[in-house]
Formats: sequence, C-alpha cells, structure tokens
Amino acid sequence: MSKLRLLGHAVLGGIAALAVAAPAHAEPLWSGGPDISDIPGAGTLVGPAQIKAPCTSPDTRACLQLSSNEGWLMDHGRVTYGPTPISHGRPGYETPPGIFRAAFKKEYHWSTMHNAEMRWAIFFNGDIATHIGPVDEQSHGCIRMVPEGAKAFYDYINPGDQFEVVR
Repeated sequence: MSKLRLLGHAVLGGIAALAVAAPAHAEPLWSGGPDISDIPGAGTLVGPAQIKAPCTSPDTRACLQLSSNEGWLMDHGRVTYGPTPISHGRPGYETPPGIFRAAFKKEYHWSTMHNAEMRWAIFFNGDIATHIGPVDEQSHGCIRMVPEGAKAFYDYINPGDQFEVVR
C-alpha cells in the first residue's frame, strides 16, 4: 500500500473515530436552536433569551421601536420573539409612542377607511393596529409587519396585553 493510501486510511479512520465519539444528538442551546456538542466557543452563541429589546416595562408583551423599525414579543422583560421588521406612520399620520393595551384582534379585518386588508390585526390604540403590510412603506399610523411577524404577534398577544411603543 502506498504512503498516500495509508495516510488516507488513517485520516478516514480518525474521522470515523471522531464521529463515534461525538454524541448523536447534543442538547440545543435554546428551543429550536442547533444541535451542538462540545464545540469550542459554542457558549458564545446568542440565543433568544439573550436578545435585548428597548422596552423597559416588565409588563410589556409587545415592544415596537419606531427608530429601528423593529418589533419584539416579550415575557417579563425577556424577548421571546424578534426582532421582526416593521414600518409605522408617515409624516402627518405618525404612530405615537407610549404604553397601550390590546383592545381586540381580528384574523381578517377590512379597513373601510383605507380600503385595505389588515390580516392578523391587533388593535392597541384606537384605530391603530399591528397587521401584515409592506414594511418598505410607511402607513397611516398602523404598524405594518412581515407575514411571519404579524402571525407571531397575533398568536401571542391577547386583549388586555400591554404594547410599548418607543422612538
């Protein structure tokens, strides 16, 4: 057998030994996270529990930041989802910052005021709601979201839950 072939067998044998030595299913770092084992530096990965949102109230369930166009879902000050892209009110129709309560939600709402569909709408400040919409355009005050974000908010938020809108 040639030296090259022997080296190849040794390398392949070493890889096989490593594969056998590694656990078949390591615990994920967070729910839905990657299965990893003792990889150097693995503890430096950032999971959802380590993501920070700009909202300060521990009662906030929906956090929306107008300056960065991002939204998060929260539980006792911890991020459970996000950030997700959003857009907000255009000049003359600004989305006001503040703390609000979810009034009601509708899986499918038709805005007669703007002749527009508002899927997965959660109304939290009068006629202002979160819902699916183009996040590359500003609205008439509502928080537009990508479909995944709007659905996550709709599934998580209940009437009475606190929204915090920050600049």
